[in-house]
Amino acid sequence: MIRHMVAIVVMLICGLAIALPASAQTRSIDHGGTYFGNITVDRDQVVDGDVTVIGGDATIFGRINGSVTMVGGSIDQRPGSTITGDTNVVGSDVAQNLAPWLPMQNGDPFAHQYRKLGGLAFNIVAILLFLIFPARVRVAISRLEHHAGLAAATGLLGWIAVFPLAFLLLCTILLIPLIPVEFVVLAAGVFLGKAALGLLVGRRFYEMVAQRSTPTPLVALIIGLLLISAAEMLPMIGLLAKALVWIIGLGAALLSCVGEDRFSGPIAAGPRAPIGGPPMVIR
Repeated sequence: MIRHMVAIVVMLICGLAIALPASAQTRSIDHGGTYFGNITVDRDQVVDGDVTVIGGDATIFGRINGSVTMVGGSIDQRPGSTITGDTNVVGSDVAQNLAPWLPMQNGDPFAHQYRKLGGLAFNIVAILLFLIFPARVRVAISRLEHHAGLAAATGLLGWIAVFPLAFLLLCTILLIPLIPVEFVVLAAGVFLGKAALGLLVGRRFYEMVAQRSTPTPLVALIIGLLLISAAEMLPMIGLLAKALVWIIGLGAALLSCVGEDRFSGPIAAGPRAPIGGPPMVIR
């Protein structure tokens, strides 16, 4: 019963994450105050008082008799509009990086759609890597299941070593052509690691919902990628989920290149078998 409830909660969270971007709306204001989300001042509209916008953008067509302060957003002041006071923008780029689910009204209106398409392309590449290297993905899953902490530490060290290693290759002059190879290997490791994480998460989720059946690897991978993508779109924890995927996934991919004997240790010597053959006769 508890497992079914957990499954329902996870599905609701996924639906909420997908619905959040579509639910963003722009509010037309006619007086000063503090607002959350996108706002607009219509043409021929006069707003008296200071306006503070948190987590959204402001599009100004009319007049604001006061100051405008943006926290995590930007101001789009159209021709013919007037702001009599000061305009202050705080943390627009930082907020967008920390909260990528927030819509971007100014600049490119399709930026959020581009991010979703980018995530879809990322998942498709992960599926292709699984189809091309299924054995390697399974080895990475084994490392995740038995050495999750080591995978996280390896992934973190791998990301830290990227630029120092590239700098060392640059200093050698002769090894400069290996710098693009390094970043290609890094990208392949991230994609392979996400495929391993997706397959592991999808299989665990499917077995939790349908206890008497086991999904095919491809079905489990698609389910897992959908769950991971939904987690990456959630407010506040989306950035953490993405960082964990990139760090642990890369670590699992790197550890998949290490032989199993390195983890299990040397095989203990057992009792020696008796020597066969006819009995020895001492004369």
